[in-house]
Amino acid sequence: MPPTPMLFVLEASREFGQSVARALDVSLSEHEEREFEDGEHKARPLVEVRDRDVYVVQSLHGRGGQGVNEKLVRLLFFIGTLKQSGAARVTAALPYLCYARKDRRTKPHDPVTTRYVAMLFEAVGTDGVLAVDVHNPSAFENAFRCSTEHLEARHAFAAPVADFIGGDDTLVLSPDSGGVKRAERFREVLERQLKRPASNGFMEKKRSGGVVSGEQLVGDVANKTVVIVDDLIAGGTTLTRAAEACKKRGARRMIAVATHGVFAPGAGDKLSESPLERIFIGDTVPPEALDSQFLAQRVEVIGLGPFVAEAICRLHGGESLADLSQAYGY
Repeated sequence: MPPTPMLFVLEASREFGQSVARALDVSLSEHEEREFEDGEHKARPLVEVRDRDVYVVQSLHGRGGQGVNEKLVRLLFFIGTLKQSGAARVTAALPYLCYARKDRRTKPHDPVTTRYVAMLFEAVGTDGVLAVDVHNPSAFENAFRCSTEHLEARHAFAAPVADFIGGDDTLVLSPDSGGVKRAERFREVLERQLKRPASNGFMEKKRSGGVVSGEQLVGDVANKTVVIVDDLIAGGTTLTRAAEACKKRGARRMIAVATHGVFAPGAGDKLSESPLERIFIGDTVPPEALDSQFLAQRVEVIGLGPFVAEAICRLHGGESLADLSQAYGY
């Protein structure tokens, strides 16, 4: 295997980056981030990076005192600095990729923001982008001209979800037709963990002007534990309406699985009033927007640092990520 990869993490994502470093059994490479009086900033490595394989961890969400745009700009500038300093290869490891939901035109003159973000990464010389559960994997891969790796975190959620379900008859539900493939892939992994079949279904969903509608539910949820699977939770409306529809049709229990707990203002209140018994989320976005009591009683946060670390280890060693699930015993 080539020399140990260098791992940097910008301050806004230090906690997640430290979990990656522990799993890789490497020390975080030292860097400086400096603020100036006029609001500008700079970041630079404090160690030699020439001819090295470098990974930079930054989760591009709006929590923790820095907005999405500031985190993106800081990351881009730091990657540019690494390339200018002679790094052989720089990969952006993104637990959460911003602007991934705006990947196509849905109205006249709409921006295709995912592509614009990709162009920014390419402009500073980024060699590869590693992202966890983007909204539309195909759009993500098509937007970037540099190397891309998309990590699906379903393997990390399967065991804790199966433990919570126990022996219940189970149905895995997509809260909209666009997420059917995502839910189906999770169902396959969950079945292997449960060692028995689980059925599937999906919910009708229409969105226009920020208003969500659609009531049709496909799938027999009566007397079942329903696992509602999505990539992220923003306002909480999608999950709440799906859970309520399942309850009306006789579901025994409802739980939710989403990699990214973005939690816009008001989402926690909406979810606390929903019939969801448990919500499983990843730690790609800190759940600081949630009430501490609700977080303690009904939310389970799954650490994804080891999952990202395994991907980095394999990429650095020139291995495929196709069988990454084997790291979790599936």
